[in-house]
Amino acid sequence: MSTVLVTGGCGFIGTGVVRRLVADGHTVVVADHLHPQVHPDTSAVEALPAGVIHHAVDVTHAPSLDSIVRIHRPEIVVHLAAETGTGQSLTEASRHGMVNVVGTTNLLDSCTRAGHVPTSIVLTSSRAVYGEGAWIDEADGSVFYPGQRVPEDLDAELWNPRSPSGAPSRPVANEADVTEPRPTNVYAATKLAQEHLLTSWCTAMRSSAHILRLQNVYGPGQSPTNSYTGVLTYFAVRATAGLPIEVFEDGDIGRDFVFIDDVVDEVVRAAERSDGNSLVDVGSGQRSTIESAAHIIAAAAGAPSPVVTGAYRLGDVRSAWAASNAGRPRTPLDIGLRELVDHMVGRD
Repeated sequence: MSTVLVTGGCGFIGTGVVRRLVADGHTVVVADHLHPQVHPDTSAVEALPAGVIHHAVDVTHAPSLDSIVRIHRPEIVVHLAAETGTGQSLTEASRHGMVNVVGTTNLLDSCTRAGHVPTSIVLTSSRAVYGEGAWIDEADGSVFYPGQRVPEDLDAELWNPRSPSGAPSRPVANEADVTEPRPTNVYAATKLAQEHLLTSWCTAMRSSAHILRLQNVYGPGQSPTNSYTGVLTYFAVRATAGLPIEVFEDGDIGRDFVFIDDVVDEVVRAAERSDGNSLVDVGSGQRSTIESAAHIIAAAAGAPSPVVTGAYRLGDVRSAWAASNAGRPRTPLDIGLRELVDHMVGRD
């Protein structure tokens, strides 16, 4: 078994990954400084499995990473530490750049300074790197990349991107080896930068880079107090408080919701392989809508029906989902959402 360094190992995905790695017999080292936006207390550290070594380290602080790599010399690195707020990234660009980009370069430089090359490095990237992704112009069937939607169109409730011909358009599923990455917000740009940095370094150093572009991850354990948490957890907070869920745009925002256990499976699977570089999408392979998910949550919580508000958030994309589920079974959305609601009200 291997020594595995997990950055961000006290986070939503990280805690599940750490438990699985320990169960598989690995020695696990966690680097997580417990940002108060996500961790209001130290309960995440206290919940780590016995034997896990925790370092309260910020990835933007190079000397701290130097010490961890020099002491533990991990064969595998799972790099989860990141700032993830899409909207927040527009107003706190430097913070996102420091944690996501400089934090990644610090990690790589720490390996170099220690004279240590991990066998593999796993990065959790994001479907956000695709931006609006590919769309089809229904006038002639051509594929186009619309870029970021502009406030003038959104104010006019023109929710779908404009096609080159002006005809109606429809979205195409994200596919790692087909869809061009075209970030439309700061967060997405930093995640794509992480991908390039990691792939370049690992290729040169003869390590393996495994990049997972995660769709929208949800499930029990996601922070209910973080205002930039996943949309389904935010919906569950409102619904379990007896409040109506407010749905943006016209409700037909397309997303691929993938349950936390399924994501943990994919991260650990990537961590335990070393056969060259890989780049994969991690999703359910199904397009759902924000409104349909809101109705499932409201029903499970006994809350009022969701309300479609017509509001919007700059930088959000209209539609995103993975072309496939990598041939592996995924937790059905209705089952996963009921589990989320049960967790929120203490029924689990």
